[in-house]
Amino acid sequence: MQMKRRYFLASLCKAAACIVAATSFPRLAFSGWNERAFQAETLDGAFKNKYPGLDIVDSQAIKLKAPAIAENGSVVPVTVKTDLPDVKSISLFVEKNPSPLAATFNLGPLNVADVSIRIRMGETSNLVAVVESGGKLHRVQQEVKVTIGGCGG
Repeated sequence: MQMKRRYFLASLCKAAACIVAATSFPRLAFSGWNERAFQAETLDGAFKNKYPGLDIVDSQAIKLKAPAIAENGSVVPVTVKTDLPDVKSISLFVEKNPSPLAATFNLGPLNVADVSIRIRMGETSNLVAVVESGGKLHRVQQEVKVTIGGCGG
């Protein structure tokens, strides 16, 4: 069977498009990474680097679901849900971790503000969820007791 020139050119163009997409993806995925916030060593430092100049208020509109006692700090399931309008991001902080900022989820206008993740906790600590909504920061926190640490050693 002979390969036709049109089929060959179409295949070549598809392959080139796949290569371009694969090489540009890492730049797009990490373009919004806030290195200073993730490398901060204190909870206050992480707050100031992640949200400079914004005040954080406690809120009952955020539902934080995490176990009261985590048997293994390597795998702590956490769910954050809110009905606040115009949610731009949801961030999770672990107060006594070497890097307190554990995760940030950037949400678009069509996303539902309901996220679940498994995080690592080195020791018993406060777990803080911060929701950026309407230009304001809302916070809720819960203490999670860890029996086996998951951040090293």
